[in-house]
Amino acid sequence: MGHTLADKIKSGHSRLVFYSLTPPKITTNQDRIAEIAQAQAERISALDIDALILYDIQDETTRTEQERTFAFIPTVLPEQYSRDYFHQLKVPRIIYKSIANLNDAQFKQWLTDNGDIQHSVFVGASSQQQIEQTNFSLSDAYALRQQHAPELLIGGVTIPERHAKKGDEHVRLSNKMEQGCSFFVSQCVYNVNDTKDVLADYYYHSREISQTPAPIVFTLAPCGSLKTLQFMEWLGIKVPKWLYNDLKHSKDILQASIDTCLHVASELLEYADKKNMSIGFNIESISIKKDEISASIDLLDQVLKLSKQSLKMAPERASGKVVEAVRMPHY
Repeated sequence: MGHTLADKIKSGHSRLVFYSLTPPKITTNQDRIAEIAQAQAERISALDIDALILYDIQDETTRTEQERTFAFIPTVLPEQYSRDYFHQLKVPRIIYKSIANLNDAQFKQWLTDNGDIQHSVFVGASSQQQIEQTNFSLSDAYALRQQHAPELLIGGVTIPERHAKKGDEHVRLSNKMEQGCSFFVSQCVYNVNDTKDVLADYYYHSREISQTPAPIVFTLAPCGSLKTLQFMEWLGIKVPKWLYNDLKHSKDILQASIDTCLHVASELLEYADKKNMSIGFNIESISIKKDEISASIDLLDQVLKLSKQSLKMAPERASGKVVEAVRMPHY
């Protein structure tokens, strides 16, 4: 088996672990941006991860009527941040690209201007209103990528909360695979039951249509304050009521959230291994507070240990016996 990120994704039996960052706000002084990037690069170089994700943040005020917990300020473009500050990093980088507010010509130009990008995740508009403004959809973006940058390895976004509401996330995953997606990264998950529902429906749907499921990388993030918890909810991250109360009243909300994330990871690994499905984890810090960033690194270390332990306990996955389990006739 090869050792490039593309090899690991396409093999279908790697336990992928990513770490993700949001570039600094565009209002940040250039010298300060350089300082932040240097500190991040040093931290990332020491991490045993398969890839670094750089987010492309968009204004989502049209998605919900609720007031945003933190004011939205655009950030440095992830492709620019990667190129200017992380070009010496040996860790593969996955560049998120939001298509919101772009049209056909603009996205085509983006593909042309960024031919050096090897891995990307296209992110759709956060509301129907945004799509109607530009008349440009994710399907359009996938088609243009196939025409103008077929060598670009792309992933898609999956949202368990959306499945809880609409019940069709597994179909979305399959359709995105047909349009070129080789892997998926989820929104941050705190509701393990909703997430297992997606895995189950995706597994059985894939079996019905003889499609090998793509790896799903589930995002986990620590929460160090009530304000961060509220922002998570504004982002659309579903936190069960009982868990929200437990975190809110915890004497150490940060540690309680790490324990929760590890419990979620453990349950998902156990369930996915029973189905011979390829899953992994992406660790992020939703907050820019130092203690929550440090906690995200601690969480990453523990998730890495958990993932390696799980992989050793699933020899049939390590040997690559994944496809047969999905394509077996069902009765």
